Amino acid sequence: MAAEPDSAPQPPNAGPSYGPMSERHWSRARRDSNREAIDYYRERSKAPGVAEGGAERNFYCMRCDGVIAYTHSAPNCPHCGEPIDEHVKRYFNWVEINEPPPSDFLPLLKLGSALLAALVAVGALLWWWLA
Repeated sequence: MAAEPDSAPQPPNAGPSYGPMSERHWSRARRDSNREAIDYYRERSKAPGVAEGGAERNFYCMRCDGVIAYTHSAPNCPHCGEPIDEHVKRYFNWVEINEPPPSDFLPLLKLGSALLAALVAVGALLWWWLA
């Protein structure tokens, strides 16, 4: 017995979305989606230094969205004068926060003290047991 062809009506947007860009193409079908994000990036592209472009490791000012070179060594933003925190860098779509621990000495001191106390306890126990 042969299977009958599927005769269910196809939705109007069925089919591939490649080829000539019709109204069914994904970029046109979703053109009104995420309006806030599109407006945000349009405004952001007007920030100082964006039109000049930049290198792959540039970061952005937290206040004015201006482009700051990765090698920038001054303590302030070259566009708005905002102080730059050396541990926080805002890249295109993420923020990197680097907070190094103040020192490794304190955790190592705690570990060393615990090991020394355990060694003294084992030594005292052996001395008491063997004496």
